[in-house]
Order: sequence, then structure tokens, then C-alpha cells
Amino acid sequence: MIGRAKAWLADAVRLLHLSARVTAGRRYWIAPLLPLLWIAFQLFRLLIGWRPENFTPADAQNVLIGFPLTVLAIGLGVRIIAGEMDFRTLEIAYTVPGGTHRVWLAKLSAALILLVAAEALLALASFLFCTGFPPGALYGALQGAVFYMILATGFSALFKGEAVGALMACVVLAINLPFQGGMPMLSPFYNAEARIGVDAADILAETIRNRVGYALIIAAIAALSFGRAEQRERVLGG
Repeated sequence: MIGRAKAWLADAVRLLHLSARVTAGRRYWIAPLLPLLWIAFQLFRLLIGWRPENFTPADAQNVLIGFPLTVLAIGLGVRIIAGEMDFRTLEIAYTVPGGTHRVWLAKLSAALILLVAAEALLALASFLFCTGFPPGALYGALQGAVFYMILATGFSALFKGEAVGALMACVVLAINLPFQGGMPMLSPFYNAEARIGVDAADILAETIRNRVGYALIIAAIAALSFGRAEQRERVLGG
């Protein structure tokens, strides 16, 4: 029994390792370190006076953690399905027993692990050098990043290419960022700390609706994306 559990764990670790290499490259461990350049840039802006005021807890979720995490998420998301298309290995994925969804789920799991690692590093750097923040900011930042990762996955599967999928996801991101202040509850970057002057009970209700709603949206987009990728004749037919 224990031997089987160890063997299963070893197989799972190996699968995630290989999936991470396919998704983020041979040196996939560098991916979680790249968003730290954003923190360094923000500190540089503060140091030379491009940013006149210090960072506050309201800045942590999206300005310091969420934005660089989302950029990384889009880069990982387009590789989950479209990476197999661009490298002409999609036919091999269709030979996996049980369906290609096992390949997508393994790559998605590896991408999520890389995102969590990147968020942990961003959170530590933000806390040490910029500002403190509540634990809920971490979930909010991860929610926005995962949404755009799945959106990039869906676009890249729909348009059959990494570049087009990334471009479409970036367009949606560019549209969302300037207008999220008007209807914040509808944004994947909903930030409770930025809701100044709103009753605490209303903020709690908004937060619950936003988190549950986007969990369902993310699951739906993932299901549609994987479902399309399972249609072998349609995908390989051009």
C-alpha cells in the first residue's frame, strides 16, 4: 500500500516536471522569478520620484502582484493547448490513453504551480519592500491571473496559435483595466481594499459574488477550451 502510494507520487511529480518543461521551457524554474522585475521597476519609480506617493495595501493586489502575475499567466496559458499545435505535436497528444484532456490538465496543473510560486515571491517582495496587505489580496490577484490564463488558453485553442491567443487575451486585459473602476464587482481584479466608503456588509456580499462567479466562469471557459481541443478532426482539419 505504501509502496503504491510512493510510486504514484513519484509518477505525479515526474508528470508535473515534464509538463512544466513543455509549458514554460527547459528552465521553467526561471518563470516564477521573472515577475520580480516588476517589483524592482516599481521601487525604481518610487526612488527617482516617478511615483510621488508610497504604496498602500490597496495597491498590493493588482498594482504590485496581480498585473505581473497576469502577464506570466497569459504566457503560460497560450502554451497549454496551442503549444502542441505550434510544435506539431498535437497528433501525439491524441494518442494518450483516456483522451487528450489528461495532457491539458497536467499542463494546466504545472502552470498553476508556477503561478502560485510566482505569487509567493511577489507577495514576499511586496511585503518586505513596498507595503503590507490582507491575505484576501493574494486570492484576488490569483483569481485575475487564472482567469486570463484560461482565457488565453481558450483563445489560442480557438484561433489555433499562441501569438493570436496571447494578442486576444492582451486586448481583453487592456480593455478591462481602464474600466474596472466603474463596475468593480464585474472585474476579475475585484479589490475589496480599494472599495473606500462602502459598507462592510456590502463589500463582503460583493466579494462573495465576485469570487463564486469567476470560479464558475473559469471552469466554463476551461471546459469549452478542452472540449474544442478534444475534437480531433476539427482541430487537425485546419
